[in-house]
Amino acid sequence: MDKFIYKKSAGVTALSASLSDFKYKKHSHQEYAVGVTLRGIQEYTLDGSLQLSYQNGVMLFNPEQAHDGMAHNEVGLDYVMLYIEPQLLLEIIEKKDIVRFTTPIVYDYSIEQKILNLSNAIFSEKDEALCSELLLSLTDRLFQTNLSTDDKKDNVLVSKAKDMIHSNLEHVLKLEEICKELNLSKFQFIRLFNAHTGISPYQYFLNCKVERAKQLIEKNKDIYSAVAACGFVDLTHLNKHFKSMYGTTAFEYMSYLK
Repeated sequence: MDKFIYKKSAGVTALSASLSDFKYKKHSHQEYAVGVTLRGIQEYTLDGSLQLSYQNGVMLFNPEQAHDGMAHNEVGLDYVMLYIEPQLLLEIIEKKDIVRFTTPIVYDYSIEQKILNLSNAIFSEKDEALCSELLLSLTDRLFQTNLSTDDKKDNVLVSKAKDMIHSNLEHVLKLEEICKELNLSKFQFIRLFNAHTGISPYQYFLNCKVERAKQLIEKNKDIYSAVAACGFVDLTHLNKHFKSMYGTTAFEYMSYLK
């Protein structure tokens, strides 16, 4: 049965598709498109050449590159695809002119996992800040971007960003507000923060929330007030992140304090 599900976050449109009988007519997209064949074989003609993407194949399409598409055989086809606006991608890799993929299909586990991580985050409606970080990680890997930093100035910016994160732990991480204050693009900031701390802004934010919750639990012996004060969705959400940092859930930790 043919099925198409679209969802958008952080400027990226994700598609989860299953094909059996459906065939795309020749068309092109304004965006870059990168995807992974999950099951079956995807058959399409690109620039006059027949392409076959087998399971785990990473498909790379440049903007306005005409192609069709179908399942290669009766087994059918499952795949995910991400559509990224050229302006957004060029902003991320800090280029002015369009860059192009030179190979239509690659088998690269790292790229495959980064595509799947981002598509999963978009479909499960994770915070936009996390989706932006996963997008940066993907594009840096696709184009092997490694941009230099200016240490002294950047240390001041990172310290300021940390202060802003600490003062808003009970809310969703709003990268735009931090970036406006630092006069950086969202992706410049994520890259800078990673370079100086070895951790992404979103993970740092989560770690700080868990640390704050731990302090409140120790102080008040009330786990549910800690959940509310630190902006976790529920106790399960706190327990999951608490365990990843401390090896035990917040609920178990509170029992040790008695």
